[in-house]
Order: sequence, then C-alpha cells, then structure tokens
Amino acid sequence: MRRQIAGMAGAVCLAAMIGLAGAGEAEAADGYAMSGSQRIFCGRGLSAGKLQTSTCRSYTYIFDTTTTEYYRCAASVTVTKDNKDLMRVESEGGCQKKPRLFTGDSSYAFDVAETEGPNTTAFFGPGGYVIWASDTKKLAAKVCFTINVGGKEGEVSRCIDMKFE
Repeated sequence: MRRQIAGMAGAVCLAAMIGLAGAGEAEAADGYAMSGSQRIFCGRGLSAGKLQTSTCRSYTYIFDTTTTEYYRCAASVTVTKDNKDLMRVESEGGCQKKPRLFTGDSSYAFDVAETEGPNTTAFFGPGGYVIWASDTKKLAAKVCFTINVGGKEGEVSRCIDMKFE
C-alpha cells in the first residue's frame, strides 16, 4: 500500500512538472532544472467511525536557469479506508510561481532545502525553505530564506547577496 501511495504521489508530481515544462516551452527557450532534493512525508489519522486516513505529501522546485524565477511544486495523495475496504483516494498537485532571485538574465545553478512536516522539531510550525542560486558565468551567489510564521503575515522572505572575500 505504501508503494502504491508513493507511486501515485510521484505520478502527480510528474504530471505537474510535465505541464510546467510545456508552459515553459511556449513562453521562451529558457532552460528549466528540477531540484535534486525532492521529499516525501506521510502521516496517518483515525476518523469517526473507525476510518483510517493516510496522507502523503511531496514537493520539489523547478528553477528557470536563465531568469532565476522558480516554482514550488507540491502534490498529495490521501487514502481513506475502513477496517475492510478502500473507500476513497484523492490526489492534487500544482506549482506556484515565485519571484526571480537575480535581476539580470544569465546562466544559473541552484539548490533547495525544505524543513520536514510539522511533526518534527520545526521552530516556526511547518517551517520554511531556503533556495541558493549562483551565476555559472561569473562569481555571484544569493540565498533566500522563506519562513512560515503563521498569522496574517503568512510567510517572511529575505534574500542575501553573498560577499566574496
């Protein structure tokens, strides 16, 4: 069952990425790269009437290697069953566009790290993520932190241009 759920989550992510890649081709000949730090985390819960719910979530980042605009892609699969039968499987996924990190176009490389789900020791609830980008044609790098702080602020983002000494 876990393999089946993980497979469904992967299929949802793949479908979202294929859709994104197609949209990128229509816009321009920019290059896109997917983060090498995809994650999956799953949780279980019991509902009224002895229903069991298992939810797996996965995410990745798609980075425009020319402009440094990027997308955070997330997908989830939720399976609900009773003691005997599988009752329902729900899935969803999509990618949210984020602003560019550098103002000028060039050739960029990147990496991303994200905190795990809220059941870990995340200080700010569900946590946040950090994205690093560097220009592959000159010595320039930037890091951007996004922290989920809750409330009306939602999330706080700060970018830092790296100084080379």
